[in-house]
Amino acid sequence: MENKRYEKYDRDPAVRRRYGRAWKRIRDSYAETHPLCELCQADGKLVPVEEVHHKIPLAEGGTHARNNLISLCKSCHARIHAERGDRWNKNP
Repeated sequence: MENKRYEKYDRDPAVRRRYGRAWKRIRDSYAETHPLCELCQADGKLVPVEEVHHKIPLAEGGTHARNNLISLCKSCHARIHAERGDRWNKNP
């Protein structure tokens, strides 16, 4: 629920436009070649990918280039954003 609210109200509209059909193809292709959470896999756990994450966010100049992407499970993805404080723990 919180993610849907973020996408609708908090994400910069200019950034939101960069997540169209082309992104879905890139994301699906990346997930196909990286089917496991890369952070969990580094810890010896085999967890299916649920999110493809930009290491450098688009809002900060990142791109959809494969070397800027990482496959993550929802837990790892949420942890990254919580640590950054850019989504769920947003400062007022």
